[in-house]
Amino acid sequence: MTVKRVLTCIAMAATLGMGSAAADQPFETEIEARQGQFKLLAFNLGPLVGMARGDIEYDADTAQASADNIAAIASLQQDRLWPAGSDSESVSGTRALPEIWEDTDDVMAKFEDLRQAALAMQEAAGTGLDGVRGQLRTLGGACSSCHDAYRESQ
Repeated sequence: MTVKRVLTCIAMAATLGMGSAAADQPFETEIEARQGQFKLLAFNLGPLVGMARGDIEYDADTAQASADNIAAIASLQQDRLWPAGSDSESVSGTRALPEIWEDTDDVMAKFEDLRQAALAMQEAAGTGLDGVRGQLRTLGGACSSCHDAYRESQ
C-alpha cells in the first residue's frame, strides 16, 4: 500500500469518526488518530526489525517501502493530535502522561528526532541489510526516548 493510500485511509477514518467520537469522550478522535499513527509506525517498523534480526530475509523493496512509510508518518503535523487534556489522567484509552503538556517543547524535539531518524532510515533501507541495521538503533532510540519519558508503561 502506498503512503498516499495509507494517509488517505487515516484521514477518511478520522473524518468518519468525528461525529460519534465527540459525543463519546472528549478528544476521542485525536487520541485515535495519534494512536493510529503510532500503530502504522510499528507496523512498518516490523519488517525492518525482522530483517535486522534475521527472522525474515532482507528485501530491498520491502525495506525501502517500510522506511518510506515511516518517514512519511513521522513527518505528519502533530499539533492537532495532542490537545491538552487528552492524557491518561484526564481520559481513558490513552497512555500519554500529563507531563507531555508540561514540556511540549521537549516532546516536539523528541518527535523531530524521530523524524530525522526516519529520514536517515529512508536513505539507508534500500542499500542493504547493514544500512537497516545501522539505522535501526537510532530509530528505536528516538521512539524509546519519548516513550520512556511520556508514556505510561503497560
